[in-house]
Formats: sequence, C-alpha cells, structure tokens
Amino acid sequence: MELLQYFSIIIEALIAIIGILILVQKKKLYGLGFLITFAIYVFYDLARLLSWNISNTILYVSFLIASLSAFWAVWSVYKK
Repeated sequence: MELLQYFSIIIEALIAIIGILILVQKKKLYGLGFLITFAIYVFYDLARLLSWNISNTILYVSFLIASLSAFWAVWSVYKK
C-alpha cells in the first residue's frame, strides 16, 4: 500500500508541474488553481504518510484551500 501512496504523490506532483506550465506557457490563470490544489495534495499526503508533526487543523484547512482552488480552476475552465 505504501508504494501506491508514493505513486499517487508522484502523480499529484506531476499535475502541479502541469499547472505551472498552463500558467506560464499557456498564460491561463486557472493553471494556478491546479498548481495550488495539487501542491497541497502532495504536502497533505506526505505529511500523513511520513507522520509529520502537523496539527490536524492545519491539514484540514490546507485541504479546504485545495478544494476551493480546484473548484475555482474547474469553474474557470468551464466558463471558457
């Protein structure tokens, strides 16, 4: 199972990188939403996997920010 978690984190990191490319190369602001969302996912998953000493409140607020960012990015794509 741990291997699957690491694989998932790698995929999340790749999506964050694609978000940077969308933002910089394509000049689409919604790339920032994908970047923020998946960077937070990487942080959240690593914190849980590696048992970092971070309060659950910080993790939950981070996850909420990621969800809001994803919503904004998807809404921006939908409006185009």
